[in-house]
Amino acid sequence: MAAVVAGRVEGRGRSPGRSAGTGAAELRGFRAVQRLAYTCAEEVAAQLGPGMTERDATRMQREWLRGRGVRDWFHLPFAWFGDRTAFTGFRVPLQFFPTGRRLEPGMPFILDMAPIHEGFTADIGYSGCLGLDPLHDRLLADLEAHRELILREVRERRPLRDIYEDVDRLMARQGYANRHRAYPFGVIAHKVDRVRERRWSPHVLGFGTQSLKGLASDAVHGHREGWSPLWSPYRFSDHPPTPGLWAVEPHLGFRGTGAKFEELLVVTDSRDPEESAFWLDDDLPHVRRRQEEKAA
Repeated sequence: MAAVVAGRVEGRGRSPGRSAGTGAAELRGFRAVQRLAYTCAEEVAAQLGPGMTERDATRMQREWLRGRGVRDWFHLPFAWFGDRTAFTGFRVPLQFFPTGRRLEPGMPFILDMAPIHEGFTADIGYSGCLGLDPLHDRLLADLEAHRELILREVRERRPLRDIYEDVDRLMARQGYANRHRAYPFGVIAHKVDRVRERRWSPHVLGFGTQSLKGLASDAVHGHREGWSPLWSPYRFSDHPPTPGLWAVEPHLGFRGTGAKFEELLVVTDSRDPEESAFWLDDDLPHVRRRQEEKAA
C-alpha cells in the first residue's frame, strides 16, 4: 500500500480541482510535514520520563519543530497524561491546554501537534505509554478497525454524519467511549489546506490566525454550497465527503485511559474507488506497529 500511495504522490492520482490541494506536488508537501510531525512525536516520546509535566512535553515539541524550521502552527502542541488522555472531567476548552500533570510509570500519554512548514499543514496525534500496559495496547490495536471503516465508507461516499455514527457504533461494540465528541463541535476531523507563509503569525488560544482564517473562509463558502470543513455528528456534516485533505482523529476512551491516532486522509473526485480516497501515508508509527504485530 505504501508504494501505491507513493505512486499517487508522484502524480498517478487525479486532482479534484482548484484549492482542494490534492495535486502531486501538494501531496508531497503535506506528506513531508506530516512525517516531520510524527518524527517529532517519536523522538519526544522517547525522552519522556517520570516526573515530566504536560508543559514540559509541549515545550519539547515546540523546540524540536522550531529547530527544523517550523514558524507557524494550525495549533500549538498539546500533551495529555494519565486520565487526561480520556478527557476525564473535561467541560470547557481551556482544559485541553497543557497542565502541570506529571508523568508516572505505566501512565498513558498523547502528543498532539499541528505544525505548518513551507505552507503545508499537518495535524497528528501520537499515543504512547510510559512502560507496559495491556489495556493501552488493546486500545491501540482496536483503533485499526476505525481506520479501515473510515476509509471504506468515505470511498462509498456515505455522508460524513453517517460515518461518524458508524464510528460511534463500532466503539460501543468494542466497549469504548467516544472521546473525540469532547472536542469543540464534537469533531472527528477537519479540513486542512495550504497556508501562506509569513514571518510572524499570531495565535488565538493556541491556534494560528492564518489557519483559523482559512477554516472560517471554508465554513462560509461551504455553508453556501451545503458542506462543512468540520466533520461532526451534527446536521451541517450531513453531506458526502468533500475533496481535499482531512485531518482525522478517532479517539477511544475506557475509564481513565484514552488513545487515538490523527493523520491526513485524501479525498478526490475520482470515480475509481481506490483513487477516490486514501490515507496520505501508510509509513506512520501506528500503522507500522500493527503491521509488525501481524507479522509476529
